[in-house]
Amino acid sequence: MAFWYFGYGSNMDATSLRAKGVTPRASAPALLPGWRLRFNVAHFFRHEGGVGNIEPCAEAGARVWGVLHHCDDEHLALLDRAELYPHGYDRTEVAVQTRGGGSRAAIAYVGTPGFVDEGCLPTRRYLNILVKGARAAGLDPGYIAWLDEQPVQVNPPPPPFVPPTGDFPSFDAAALALQPKLTALAGAVFDMAQARWQHRLLWPWFGGKDMTLFHLQRMDGSEGRESPADLRALRFTPAQRRYLDEYLHAYLAEYRYAGRFVYD
Repeated sequence: MAFWYFGYGSNMDATSLRAKGVTPRASAPALLPGWRLRFNVAHFFRHEGGVGNIEPCAEAGARVWGVLHHCDDEHLALLDRAELYPHGYDRTEVAVQTRGGGSRAAIAYVGTPGFVDEGCLPTRRYLNILVKGARAAGLDPGYIAWLDEQPVQVNPPPPPFVPPTGDFPSFDAAALALQPKLTALAGAVFDMAQARWQHRLLWPWFGGKDMTLFHLQRMDGSEGRESPADLRALRFTPAQRRYLDEYLHAYLAEYRYAGRFVYD
């Protein structure tokens, strides 16, 4: 069995979708009339700004371009997890227009009130992923230009991450897996137990796991080829290192530093 899914944000991009475990049977450009694209769903980490959302819109000519994916039934649970359904996003059924002029019912994800923040702006990294996916799918050039010209949140360059001083334990993958409120990133372990409520939704996803590959595969320059061998060798490009430093500081702001993660 299969279903149709309309991706309008980072899930227009095949690499981003594969990083979430979803490889559709087929994908094609599609248009959603009577809606508009916003960037008002607050990301879990504040330095990532706002991510995509769609809202009904009565303005003449309102439409959202995206990619219609034909997905296997088991992909629904993966998409739900990626969108934190039903907390961060809810599911809705929409009627999209295909390039051949037909209409197709599909599911789409719509931001929930608890995560909508009208003060958000997208980051350049996020827009780059949308533009990359839109170009690969052959979407309307005017719409792609509009995406590329959106105002963005500008973050200062992160300083290199330095772990807090003190006597902290070390964890390997087996030890970390026994700690469902601990998570690891780029050699550092963090305790999520006292996180704010939004981040507690991440416990089943991040808890007991190293999230380094998860984040690296969401960079705008990723082709999905990052591997555990890269982590063991600490084989990071300067751009990857800056990206991980930004997230390490974000983790430290949200969680409590708990120790060192040993990849071997």
